[in-house]
Amino acid sequence: MRNIPVLCVQDTTLAKAYESALIALFKDGTRFRTQYDKEGDPLSLDCTMNITIDNPMADPMIHKAFPGGFADLREYVYELQGLKDGWTKDMNDPTDTRWEYTYHGRLQNYGQWKEKHDDVSKQMGAFSVDQIEAVIQKLVDQPFSRQAQMITWMPNHDLDCFDPPCLQSLWYRILEDDDGVQWLNCNVRFRSNDAWGASFMNMFGFIMFNREVIADEVAKRTGDRVELGRLNWHADSYHIYGKDIAQAKSRLFDRLETTAFEDRTYDFQDEMIQEMYHEEEPAILKKIEDMNGRYGV
Repeated sequence: MRNIPVLCVQDTTLAKAYESALIALFKDGTRFRTQYDKEGDPLSLDCTMNITIDNPMADPMIHKAFPGGFADLREYVYELQGLKDGWTKDMNDPTDTRWEYTYHGRLQNYGQWKEKHDDVSKQMGAFSVDQIEAVIQKLVDQPFSRQAQMITWMPNHDLDCFDPPCLQSLWYRILEDDDGVQWLNCNVRFRSNDAWGASFMNMFGFIMFNREVIADEVAKRTGDRVELGRLNWHADSYHIYGKDIAQAKSRLFDRLETTAFEDRTYDFQDEMIQEMYHEEEPAILKKIEDMNGRYGV
């Protein structure tokens, strides 16, 4: 094979689109080595994937096959809202093994990663850009703008970073319907997306980020009703690691013909599911508070 497959799926809800994308990858993806393979690991399944979710907040929203729980989803949403931005490493300390960045940190404080610890960068003039604020205000001032985007990639650092950001960019534009409702459309690009181990949580997290951080603030400033329109999710490498293929088969692919789709999903707005999603909030916030204290944040 000379070409990496380019696969496209479109569906109405997150759970449906997630499942459709995994099935397409399993059926039509190609086999690839990765730099993370251990001796004896099977080759990964890989493709370039484009996923369109027509109604991101609609049910069924949650797929039971994702390898995690509701507490993991809730904690990830907190992370994307910036509650773990203080967990990044001191670049002057070679023994510091904390994260080199957070997505929220790159979006809200772009330029403030290595620069704030690097004397040479300071002399050259370190900078910081709050892209979240800039995007929100741009959508308020000109909702049809094609310039409302945020990026994470910092080539002066990330080309040599051991674990550079998978998320690359978020792009927004608002359409208004005949009833005056504003619909926030979003394109998300990942350079690398672990289809089985992370993509559901990534998509859920950024849907909630778009709802709670972007759309709600635009609505607050304009007085308009702002809903989430379609989410287009592009992954340059959408993959299932070879070590995870057996688990994906047993938890999803081998069950497709013996279970109904409704039995493979949850309605996020279901009262019991909402309770499960929110009940761990105190413990999660306490965990984050404790870690912040440990890191001196």
